[in-house]
Amino acid sequence: MIAIKSDADISAMRQAGRIAGLCLRDACRMVAPGVTTASIDQFVRKFLAENGAKASFLGYRGYPSAICISVNDEVIHGIPGRRKLRDGDVVSLDVGAYINGFHGDTAATVICGKADPEAMRLVKVTRECFYKALEFAKTGFRVTDISRAVQQHAEGAGYSVVKDYTGHGIGKALHEDPEVPNFISQRGGVRLMAGMTICVEPMINSGTDSINVLRDDWTVVTADKKLSAHYEHTILITDGEPELLTLVEGSL
Repeated sequence: MIAIKSDADISAMRQAGRIAGLCLRDACRMVAPGVTTASIDQFVRKFLAENGAKASFLGYRGYPSAICISVNDEVIHGIPGRRKLRDGDVVSLDVGAYINGFHGDTAATVICGKADPEAMRLVKVTRECFYKALEFAKTGFRVTDISRAVQQHAEGAGYSVVKDYTGHGIGKALHEDPEVPNFISQRGGVRLMAGMTICVEPMINSGTDSINVLRDDWTVVTADKKLSAHYEHTILITDGEPELLTLVEGSL
């Protein structure tokens, strides 16, 4: 069942979204050669606690960290640890904040240090996929329209779209109805209505769309070991233009 948010719900989601957005922005700024992914996770835990929020991901279905950090061929759900980031790494960071009964969820991909032109293009196109989709995040359109926009832009640029994972509704639960695929699917026929809150999150691979899950049961990697990028915002559907609840000053 899709939840239509009340004015009070939306106010709470704006707070959760802003905290998540600020946390992601500052976590992205930490990405540099020699920095460990664990140190970024520690920052996220501290930031969220200092702002009165909890990490949406910590403990979610057993996930052990406050942030997902996925590097190079890792698509999503990378677990922070001792790994030191290296010059040229493609680093996807995904943050969720929970406060006053509601979640905000956002992700971005940055390049550590010196950027490779092909990696830069992948990151750019992935972000563009989101904003192409945002044009259809309005009342009267369907989730299918969002899905089509992502898929067409990604594939038109020569990339592939991950089909095993999708965007989602969000609110009192981190993942709610509807599913928001990044590709045309029979699951994406829901018509958008004012008061719906959804996460659109393109996951775009430079090679095949096939993926594997590592032995940690979380980290998703490209089957061909080629690069992947991820971009996400929490979106409020309104009677006019969509509102990005996780977009803050200085966001990528």
